[in-house]
Amino acid sequence: MLLLVTGLAVFLGAHLFTRARGVRAGLIASIGEGPYKAAYSLVSIAGLVLIVLGWRSAPFIELWSPPAWTRHVTALLVLPAFILVIASHLPGLIRAKAKHPMLAGLKLWATAHLISNGDLASVLLFGSLLAYGVAARILLKRDERVHGAPVRQGSWQNDVIAVVIGVAFYGLFGAFLHPMLIGKPAFGG
Repeated sequence: MLLLVTGLAVFLGAHLFTRARGVRAGLIASIGEGPYKAAYSLVSIAGLVLIVLGWRSAPFIELWSPPAWTRHVTALLVLPAFILVIASHLPGLIRAKAKHPMLAGLKLWATAHLISNGDLASVLLFGSLLAYGVAARILLKRDERVHGAPVRQGSWQNDVIAVVIGVAFYGLFGAFLHPMLIGKPAFGG
């Protein structure tokens, strides 16, 4: 469990560090933007690796036993989460309406997994990521009230691309990467 908690602290700590604008700007000024981005990426990847290894090795401590049908709810909710994450990189109407589709996708994904997982490690993992997503969205709303919201325009063509790529990644991740990385089938099983 310690590995999972360490991974969450490293990953979420790196993401929260970006909110410390002055310290971040000072670090970029001293080492340069390229090295900062490389270090940030490496720390984030290290956090993700620790999260996966920690979750996989955590003892199974059941807090509650979700009904079997909740797996179908999770599979259903994760599909739009993938589309939202892809849409966050494309200037489309989805991104404009969702405002922060990456965070919306994260919160939807975490909530979906909380529905179908009742063990301590899963609650810690998905609950932490959901809490981060909620906190980050609140902080972004506060920044937008002070500094103004960015102009969000886009085209429906980018939405089509986001949906196609999101569905493709959802299928690939569910069929291949989820079983390989997580050790459990995403669909059925």
